[in-house]
Amino acid sequence: MQQGATQTRGNVGLVGEAISAITAHIRENELAPGDRLPSESVFSRDLSVSRTVIREAFKSLAAMRLIEVQTGKRATVARLDHTSLSPLIEHGVSTEQISILQVYEVRRTIETRTATLAALHRTEAQAREISGLAQTMQDSFSAPDAMMDADIAFHLAIARASKNPIYSLIVGAFEGVTRQTWPVGWKSRNREADQRHMLDIHSDLAAAIAAGNPEQAAELMALHFDASVRALLAAGIS
Repeated sequence: MQQGATQTRGNVGLVGEAISAITAHIRENELAPGDRLPSESVFSRDLSVSRTVIREAFKSLAAMRLIEVQTGKRATVARLDHTSLSPLIEHGVSTEQISILQVYEVRRTIETRTATLAALHRTEAQAREISGLAQTMQDSFSAPDAMMDADIAFHLAIARASKNPIYSLIVGAFEGVTRQTWPVGWKSRNREADQRHMLDIHSDLAAAIAAGNPEQAAELMALHFDASVRALLAAGIS
């Protein structure tokens, strides 16, 4: 029993070293998304460890979305996405290490900045996309699920238009929590006038970004989050 536990601890250490070596290989060889990594057998030989250790290292790196692994194909460098961050935030909320209001406080800070940068840097195509999503929200008034999808896509489109991929990663990572809280916030706006006002803020924000007005875009994004927090507080979420 003790020997097995020692062996397990040893394998864990070897896997950690293999992970460090593989990520170092990516950096040192300046591999880009989609570039192929050496095979498991090559890493096994070069690092003097078993292929089982390399396989576990690949699995860990794939779980972190640093590489992509497909059966029968060589592992490749992954493109950045938010899927590795989302579970961390959702876990923090579900275990009450992070509150919903703390999430919205961070979102307000970050997304007022993405709105500012989007107004300065968006392309014409991105401005049309953002405006189109705001219109989809208006058109989906009687279909809250479709409205929520458009709302999430709206905020992510603004983050992309900021031209800073880190913002896109962070905003995207909030999607899981947003899907939990969005219906609550929508229903807590029990007057149609309040619901329409929320949609109008999105339309005005899209217009400010299209017009290249960073001050107004930031002001409207802050207004949106302030209203959202009030709606969540009214629903008893803290």
